[in-house]
Amino acid sequence: QVQLVESGGGLVQPGGSLRLSCAASESIFSFVVMAWHRQAPGNQRELVASITIINGGSTNYADSVKGRFTISRDNAKNTVYLQMDSLKPEDTAVYYCNAKRRVLAYYSDHWGQGTQVTVSS
Repeated sequence: QVQLVESGGGLVQPGGSLRLSCAASESIFSFVVMAWHRQAPGNQRELVASITIINGGSTNYADSVKGRFTISRDNAKNTVYLQMDSLKPEDTAVYYCNAKRRVLAYYSDHWGQGTQVTVSS
């Protein structure tokens, strides 16, 4: 079964930066799109950023993180990243890596275990 392992979370002060990594146990070409989601206490899980694996790596971002977060991929390392700059307390959440697989007309979603990001002074 596919394994997605997130890393890079931690405690950071407002205005600081973190880089999250999501390492897949197989080639990321197995997936159509990979994404980062986050979930804060009392909130539903929300999409933060996504990137397609082919077609030039088209990206999308939630309005709340545009201009501050950057999603990228390294196909050779089977890894996607989320560079987070100018962090705010409201960015505090558990961040999850997601990968969507398509086989013909069938889709499946895979999730990592999550990594905690806490932004506090």
